[in-house]
Amino acid sequence: MSEAVTNYSWREALLIYTRKKTLVLSLLGFSAGLPFLLVFSTLTAWLRDEGVERTAIGFFAWVGLTYSIKVFWAPVVDRLQLPLLHGLFGQRRSWILLGQFGIAAGLALMSVMSPQESLVPIALAALLVAFSSSTQDVALDAFRIESAPDEEQGALSASYIFGYRLALLVSGAGALYLADIHSWSLAYLGMAALVGACILATLWADEPAHRTAEEQRRMDAQMVDQVMGRPMRLDERPLWQRQLLGAVICPFLEFVKRFGPFAFVLLLFIAVFRLSDIAMGVMANPFYLDLGYSKSEIASVAKLFGFFMTIAGSALCGVLVLRFGLLRPLMLGAVMVASTNLLFAVLAGVQGEGPPALVWLALVISADNLSGGIASTAFVAYLSSLTHRSYTATQYALFSSLMTLPGKFLSGFSGWVVDTSGYPQFFVIAAGLGIPAILLVGVLMHVERRKDLR
Repeated sequence: MSEAVTNYSWREALLIYTRKKTLVLSLLGFSAGLPFLLVFSTLTAWLRDEGVERTAIGFFAWVGLTYSIKVFWAPVVDRLQLPLLHGLFGQRRSWILLGQFGIAAGLALMSVMSPQESLVPIALAALLVAFSSSTQDVALDAFRIESAPDEEQGALSASYIFGYRLALLVSGAGALYLADIHSWSLAYLGMAALVGACILATLWADEPAHRTAEEQRRMDAQMVDQVMGRPMRLDERPLWQRQLLGAVICPFLEFVKRFGPFAFVLLLFIAVFRLSDIAMGVMANPFYLDLGYSKSEIASVAKLFGFFMTIAGSALCGVLVLRFGLLRPLMLGAVMVASTNLLFAVLAGVQGEGPPALVWLALVISADNLSGGIASTAFVAYLSSLTHRSYTATQYALFSSLMTLPGKFLSGFSGWVVDTSGYPQFFVIAAGLGIPAILLVGVLMHVERRKDLR
């Protein structure tokens, strides 16, 4: 890869951002990011604004579990050819389009419903959006990797992340502004219309080249034999065994074989690192509303201002990783995420006739988003370093599913905790959920030091 990079002049390297495939990835990144908040924090703000009980709002967090279990149907998206659509658009674009149609349909359905009268149908429509979005994510990841050689993946990833972050701003602050000016119905209908524009981007995109079925079978057989340590004669086995061994079992076995018993410590670390911020996130918008802030104020501070602080945290973490390696920024992020939850507890305890001064909300939001940017960037970099090059996509999908599943499950009880104990106690508990992550980063640092001493 390094040799390939030297073949690019500075001008050529910069001009890659003007190429069609890079622009397409920005638009598709927008398509991936748009639905996420609409079934998470933006949805909880709508429900609370309509007077839905916090306990019920908390249970809506379980809709997001679909993002955590997408690894189970990822092999289907990777291998199954959709009737008609595959012949017209190819393997990757056909699945992306199917996901986009599902997202648009789900958002349109939500826009014509009332939380007071149709809470269960709204939950089912949100589930359709989340399932379609996570399916689109699987196809988009494959599309991005297959669209360019390794030396261009950095530019494609940067374009994709920019589109994704922009979409979070639109579906967060933009939806709140629309709801405050007009209605939640118009906000969700407008988001559904934006998905239509994303469909045009998919039609504009070029389908990447793929391995033939025979090439894929040969590669699977070679990797299975290598991981299992003996000839498995994969070609002679039934189709379901070939798929199970090549796509599911071997990535896990390779990971365990490489790290030994310590692999399970790593998996535990992955599972608990984001407990604190995910558990807190579902109650963030209801908390701001209950403090007395308007939807426009929340959009300006928590969404628009917070967006730039997250970008700043990510950029700062990139510098820290270059200067100090992965583990120390990882520890910094874990400590900061837990600590900023205590700042929310302090804000929740402020008593007065109206909401606390907006500057206090801005300071707490700034600290929270800065810490989140540092923690998430360091964590993604660390997870990437754990993957094996032969199983990068599959192992990363397993890691990304594991890193959100426990937090999503626990966040379903967040509304119940607030209703029974109050916001200050809830944020203290959320801070406490960050302690296991801090301790496990300490374990990782200790193991790394022992390696250096050998």
